[in-house]
Amino acid sequence: MSDPIEVRPGFIAPRGLRHALFDWDGTLSFIRAGWGEVMLEIFLDHLPSVPGEDAAARRHLAHDDIWRLNGKPTIHQMQCLADRVTERGGTALTASGYQAQYALRLGAVVQQRIDSVRSGRVAVAAMQPPGALACLHALRDRGLVLHVVSGTEVHYVRAEVEALGLVDLFDGRVHGPTGPGDRTYTKRGVMDAVLSADNLPGSALLAFGDGHVEIEQAKALGGTAIAVATDEEHFGSGRIDSAKRSRLSAMGADVVIPDYSDLPGLLTLLGLGAR
Repeated sequence: MSDPIEVRPGFIAPRGLRHALFDWDGTLSFIRAGWGEVMLEIFLDHLPSVPGEDAAARRHLAHDDIWRLNGKPTIHQMQCLADRVTERGGTALTASGYQAQYALRLGAVVQQRIDSVRSGRVAVAAMQPPGALACLHALRDRGLVLHVVSGTEVHYVRAEVEALGLVDLFDGRVHGPTGPGDRTYTKRGVMDAVLSADNLPGSALLAFGDGHVEIEQAKALGGTAIAVATDEEHFGSGRIDSAKRSRLSAMGADVVIPDYSDLPGLLTLLGLGAR
């Protein structure tokens, strides 16, 4: 049994929704679950301590830096690490150097999971939040155009979309940084382009995600933001991750969900009830 949906006081069902944008990691896919711990290890391996700072405080600083930038291309987090190392008197690698270490460590885990899905050893559903596929179909059936907007390099995301059998639902609308050094890609840029292409107001936008960026930017445009506060430590537990809830509610999320298992309730909240 999943935790109940949480709704911001005063929330009113939107009208005229046309496009639904989904973050990828943690929002639609668990293939990269645990990425935060891998990145934290990279930070702690390189981040010098300062006088009077204990290990817990250093870990807390690194954790906050990582999640503050969640949703942006990974290079921004790696640049933050380089800046932190320098300001603490260390000799920093380039952001790209740190990113290469991160990609190597996480890549082995990711490839193992993709291989397990493709071989049939692991069910596709085990690599997605409960109800995710049904939610995508329900939104598409109600006329919404679906997009993936990720901070992970787009060629990785496309491979993972294919592995989970979701290619037809997005029909090429998978967006992300073009490479490890891409600092020009932004989720806001995708949102602006989507709305501009159809000459739509921001209220036509529905965003799902577990990062600051997609929630904050969707709200800045006047859209509806759903915080997907999945528990990535225990796949399918149905529990809302309290840290995600706090961060995303602070960004203005309209609704907080643990996963997509209460699809009727979610559709009703969005004014997209039974069809």
